[in-house]
Amino acid sequence: MFAPLTMADQYVSDELRSFILKRIDSVAQIEALLLIRSDPQSQWSAARLARRLYISEAEAAEALSRLCASELLTCTDEIYALDGVPEQNLALIEQLLGVYSRHLIPVTNLVHSKPRRIGSFADAFKFRKGS
Repeated sequence: MFAPLTMADQYVSDELRSFILKRIDSVAQIEALLLIRSDPQSQWSAARLARRLYISEAEAAEALSRLCASELLTCTDEIYALDGVPEQNLALIEQLLGVYSRHLIPVTNLVHSKPRRIGSFADAFKFRKGS
């Protein structure tokens, strides 16, 4: 018997699903990519991104750092850009942004379904020696 299709299965290709599961850890990362792509000539710092996304500067810096580690952004002197990102990654970013703009809920559900998020949540309830 087959499992029922989810909304993500209907709108997100296998290639894009794999990309999201391997390289995107949060919706803030997708939003950061959207903003930077929308105005690539601007100087994008963590502080500026935080103001635009209504998140803390620490959250913005974390999202940007992870995007750089995944080769989805480059960083020079704490300014983030798409310049220098490998072509294959740019193509996947374009695909992600296209699907995200039309099917926000399935994409965000996919991001939030990542197994390690559950582990991180469970870790908050572990008792530690000396607690």
